[in-house]
This record gives sequence, structure tokens and C-alpha cells, in this order.
Amino acid sequence: MRVLGIAGWSGSGKTTLLADLIPLLVARGLRISTIKHAHHEFDVDKPGKDSYRHREAGATEVLISSAKRFALMHEHRGAIEPTLDELVARLSAVDLVLVEGFKHENHAKIEVWRSEVGKPMLQPNDSNVIAVASDRPMPGLAVPVLDANNHVQIADFIMGWMAQPVVSGARRGAAE
Repeated sequence: MRVLGIAGWSGSGKTTLLADLIPLLVARGLRISTIKHAHHEFDVDKPGKDSYRHREAGATEVLISSAKRFALMHEHRGAIEPTLDELVARLSAVDLVLVEGFKHENHAKIEVWRSEVGKPMLQPNDSNVIAVASDRPMPGLAVPVLDANNHVQIADFIMGWMAQPVVSGARRGAAE
């Protein structure tokens, strides 16, 4: 499986970009999974539901299943947060895992950078950034600059990246 991050600061448009990229890439024949990192406590369950009660009672994992989907909730219970590699290893095999967040992990990334956010770029300090999607021209960057508002152009770039061989011995986009 190839792993590609959509990285950037809060408010840069990562989620909007991902929501538009997924159907574009699926229409081109890719099987896609996503991993989203949350910097705060979150819950996908509701108080009072059986699965919530199971977790609150102390279960480490609760799997909810129906004819249409299943969800696995895992409580760390004081353990260290898993790395991106550990999370990718838990996924079913797909062509591409798109990652939102985990901007400091060692995987290929497209940086989403918008001037109005007022934060510094990850590139050139992150050698894993393979392109920058921006709302303005950025001459002189060492990586391709994509139009952050042209999601078809970004999907084209990703398809080209997917066609390239994985660099041996490096994380640069391959789950190991």
C-alpha cells in the first residue's frame, strides 16, 4: 500500500481537499482508505449505547458490526499512541492510504499551504514533502507547486506519483 499525507496547519483546507480528492481518485480505479489524526480527545460512540457502556466498563476493544459496516474502537488505556506505521498495518489492503495529520511523521506528503493561515511552510524543512498545494504561485520551491483550488490537477499529480516506483529502503510512500 502506498501512503500519502495531506499535511498543513489547521485552516489550510486539508479536509476539504481530501473530501474532493477521494471520489476523483476512486473514479480512476484506486481503492482508498484514510487515517485522520485528532489532536484532542474524540469519541465516535454515544453515551448510553451498548458499545459505549462496554468501553466504559473497561473493554480494550469494542467492535460494532452490521450488514453495512463495522467499526473498531480501541482504548489505549494509558498505552503510548500508535505510530502511523502501526495504524497503517491495521488497515485492510488498498491501493492508497491518504493521511490527514501526522505532519511530522516520515511519509510522503503534499503540503497544503495558504498565506492567510499565517503559519510557516513545512517545506523545505521536511524532505518528505513531495509537492505544495497553494493558493498562490510560489516560484523557487524545490518541489512542484499545485493549485490548491484545482483538485483535478492534484489528483493527476497523485496518479503520476502512484505510477512511480517506491524508493527502496525509504518510507517515501510505502507501508512497510
